[in-house]
Amino acid sequence: MSSARKGLWHIFRAPLLLALLSSIGLLAALIGDGIYDLLSWLALGCIPAVIAWYWAKANV
Repeated sequence: MSSARKGLWHIFRAPLLLALLSSIGLLAALIGDGIYDLLSWLALGCIPAVIAWYWAKANV
């Protein structure tokens, strides 16, 4: 049973991290200006960067 949980954790770890990053980015964009804008740009910019990284890696 623990190997099934370990397998699920390995499968859903990256999508959960990306969901957390996007939630932080969207919340920071709604909260305020200044440093929150930078935080939102960085958090929301990570998602297309990860997609581009894996897309380029798959096409090599």
